[in-house]
Amino acid sequence: MMLKLPMKHHYKKKKLMRSTAGNITFTLIVFMTGAFMVLPLVYAVVNAFKPINELFLFPPRFFVKHPTLENFSIVSELLSNLWVPLSRYLFNSVFISTIGTLLCVVVSSLCAFPLAKHRFKGRVFILQVVIWAILFRPEVTGIAQYVVIAKMGIMDSYLAILLPALSGSFGVFLLKQFMETTPDSILESARLDGAHEFKVYWSIVMPIMKPAWITLMIFTFTGLWNTTGVNYIYTESKRMLPAALSQISAGGIARAGAGSVVAFLLMIPPILLFVFTQSKIIETMAHSGIK
Repeated sequence: MMLKLPMKHHYKKKKLMRSTAGNITFTLIVFMTGAFMVLPLVYAVVNAFKPINELFLFPPRFFVKHPTLENFSIVSELLSNLWVPLSRYLFNSVFISTIGTLLCVVVSSLCAFPLAKHRFKGRVFILQVVIWAILFRPEVTGIAQYVVIAKMGIMDSYLAILLPALSGSFGVFLLKQFMETTPDSILESARLDGAHEFKVYWSIVMPIMKPAWITLMIFTFTGLWNTTGVNYIYTESKRMLPAALSQISAGGIARAGAGSVVAFLLMIPPILLFVFTQSKIIETMAHSGIK
C-alpha cells in the first residue's frame, strides 16, 4: 500500500504597494492638510509686519505688501514705559512655567505609576474619575476653583496659578497609558535585585517614559506660558508676561499692529519647544493610543 504524502501548497507572495497615482494622491492630501494647519501661524507672523492700513483692508489680504518694523517699535516703546520693568513680567512667566511644568510631571507620574503597575481596591473607580475629569473644561470649574483658592488664602500669589496646574488629570491619564506598555518583567527583575519601589519608579520607569513626560512638559509649559493669571493675581509686580502684553493689544484699533506683534511674540517659545521635541510627541501618541 502506498501512502500518499500531503501535497505542499505553494502560495505566491503578494507584494502590497500603492500605485503611483495613489502615492501622489496621498502626498497631496498630507501636504494640503499640513498647509491648512500651518496657515494660522503664518498669518500671525505676516500680520506682525503689516502696516496699520493693510490690517483693515477689505477684502483681507493674506500677504503683506509693504512690510514694516513699526509695530515692533511701538511695542518696544510701550514696554519701556511700563510701571513695572519688563524683566519682572518675564521672570514671573519663566518661573511659573518652569516650576509648574516640573512639578506637574513629577506629581502626574507619581499618580500614574501605581494606577498602571499596581492592583488595589478602588483602582478602577479612580481611573474612571481621572477620565471623567478630562471632560470638564476650565470654564466649568472656574468658579469652584476660585472659591477653593480664596478659602485656602493663596490668592494673589504664585501658588494660585501653580496648584491648579498640578490638579489636571490629563497628565495622569497620558503617563498611565504609556506606563502600561512597559513590561512588568523589567520591574520585577529590579525588585528581585533589591530595588525599592521609588527606585523602580525613578531609575527604571521614568527613563523609559521619557517621550511621554516630554510631551506632558510641552503641553503644560504651553498652557502656563499663555496664562495671564488676572483672575488670581492683583499685584502688578506678580503678573505674568501675557497679562502685560494683553494690555498693549487691548488699546483699540490704533494698537492693532502692536497686538499682532504680541501674538507673534507669545507663540515663539511654545513653537520652538515643540520643534525640538516633536519626535518624542509622535512616539508618545503611538504608544499611548491617543489619536
